[in-house]
Amino acid sequence: MSGGFTGAYEMLLPQFEQTSGIAVTTGSGASQGNGPHTIGAQLARGVAADVVILSREGLTELIAAQRIASGTDADLASVGLGVAVRAGAGKPDVSSVDAVRQALLKARTIAVPGSTSGIWLRDELFPRLAVVEQIDMRMTPRGSDAAALVAAGGAALAVMPVSEILVAPGVDHAGALPDEIQMIQIFSAAIVAGSSAAAAGRQLIEFLTAPRAAAAIRRSGMEPMTAGAR
Repeated sequence: MSGGFTGAYEMLLPQFEQTSGIAVTTGSGASQGNGPHTIGAQLARGVAADVVILSREGLTELIAAQRIASGTDADLASVGLGVAVRAGAGKPDVSSVDAVRQALLKARTIAVPGSTSGIWLRDELFPRLAVVEQIDMRMTPRGSDAAALVAAGGAALAVMPVSEILVAPGVDHAGALPDEIQMIQIFSAAIVAGSSAAAAGRQLIEFLTAPRAAAAIRRSGMEPMTAGAR
């Protein structure tokens, strides 16, 4: 699984294991991007997995590559992008488009995940804000790496999914990007083609999409996709 759904998953997994009697071993990887750390690259080289949880964009790529059992995908939750700063540092104003632009220019060194959100920031938002030539963008393999870079003082701020900021050590959440420049990511789950534990995988996905999972998903900074979840 990728990092965006980690906070909710870690709250929900013990309950699933207790009620189902199914033990789950969890690995990690990026939803999209280059290099051996991506979920797609891991599956391609034969890493064993029964279920994947990642951005819908990344899942679409896996479906196209025929890595996913047909008809097993389900959307779990959505989350927007926020700004992370080193714990205890002053939080920049990110309440408007211009405020975000000024915060980026002042920070100069910006960390972003080398996955779905970072690709969008690099290709769409930063050019739109006309800051590409004025900032030093550090694209890290994972969102956790972007947060760690900020925590260590290697970048002044990171732009990444709010749900990843909230579980990252050493950083504070300065605020979500305003609606006009926001990217809402959907995180989804699916059964890997050829899984030998497809039935157990379906139970896990059903548990994560059930209304009873909604409270934990919201506490993690995400919005559940489950119809009727309140």
